[in-house]
Amino acid sequence: MRVSHAPDQEEADLKAFAVLPERRSLGQSVYENLKEAIIEGSLVPESRVVETRFAKALGISRTPVREAMHKLEREGLLRQDPKGGFFVIGLTRADIEEAFGIRSVLESYAARLATIRHQNGELAPLEEKLADYEACLERGRVDELPGINTDFHNLLYGLSRSPKLVKMINDIRVQIFRFRQVILKIEEMARVSNKDHRLMMAAIRARQADRVEQLVREHILRGQDIVLREFAMELARPS
Repeated sequence: MRVSHAPDQEEADLKAFAVLPERRSLGQSVYENLKEAIIEGSLVPESRVVETRFAKALGISRTPVREAMHKLEREGLLRQDPKGGFFVIGLTRADIEEAFGIRSVLESYAARLATIRHQNGELAPLEEKLADYEACLERGRVDELPGINTDFHNLLYGLSRSPKLVKMINDIRVQIFRFRQVILKIEEMARVSNKDHRLMMAAIRARQADRVEQLVREHILRGQDIVLREFAMELARPS
């Protein structure tokens, strides 16, 4: 979320793109690397992303880099400068409140449907994810928590058996992951999140749809409070 104006920022940003995986298409690899750098904060808000510099650093043509940047622009992660190049879009308070408001509606409803529609044996993968999460939490491997958390939620919402609803949730996936990075780096919140998930699972097993819907909504809005607090602290820090 933080804005940085360090003169060597662009050079530092390029280090994340030294090697591209060979198994994926070149364009997809560039896109995924850029996206990951934005989500994880290697490319900070308001930093300039110039296609020629990235293309030169990677030893490739500008075309796949340009295509990746336009795709990220459509996803709301980059904005194009009329004078040339792109800038990483930061998050405003309004962005945060809007995203969490949408999430609280979509995800609580998806969890409700999953509670009603899941079949015997389908909760086992969710339990496995919770076990993985708890193991990483106890061993201090906090960097792995956002990915496991995302997997848990994806599995849960898949049980809603509503492809349209899942697609709507996936459309804000990038912002969701950026928020989870903020929330789960705080150990106290990582433990609260795990407690919430355990309560959700108990209610899902009991097919208490109303309770699950309420738990998920409260879980998401609690996350909003943390992100807004961190956002305010970032704004208060000197550049």
